[in-house]
Amino acid sequence: MAVYIKYFVHGTTTDNAAKLCSGWKEAMLNDLGYEQAKNLGNISRERGDKFDIIFTSDLRRAIESSNIAFPNVKKITDSRLRECNYGDLDGKHKSLIVYEEHIKEPFLNGESLEDVEKRMRSFVDYIKENYTGKTIGIVAHRAPQLALDVIIKGLSWEEANANDW
Repeated sequence: MAVYIKYFVHGTTTDNAAKLCSGWKEAMLNDLGYEQAKNLGNISRERGDKFDIIFTSDLRRAIESSNIAFPNVKKITDSRLRECNYGDLDGKHKSLIVYEEHIKEPFLNGESLEDVEKRMRSFVDYIKENYTGKTIGIVAHRAPQLALDVIIKGLSWEEANANDW
């Protein structure tokens, strides 16, 4: 029996709007982000999505998005769902965040995509052990989503990056 996962990325933040990548830096949802979270919840309800639980990154933008979109579903925050730690580049311009250069090599004072993958492998093992047969939602970030593609779909990091949204 499987775990059924629906993955959602948090709404737009003030950093996103300014073309900055927050990483582990806390960033607030902007007005568009609040609207996106409301719309996500509405669309999910219209589709008839039923979640046993929602897991969310422990970063504020993901928590707020999940609370707005899914107010009546039990939630668990989990630090393993955090965005990649860009280290010295947290909060810097998105042109400086080149995933392809940091698959194995960590960002200065941060982590690599393979580090994110290790976190996500631990999370996947946990949900397999504890939520088999359940439908879970995840509200998180770009790097953990790509890590799931690597883990679940068997993609290489190069393939996951190439197929990224």
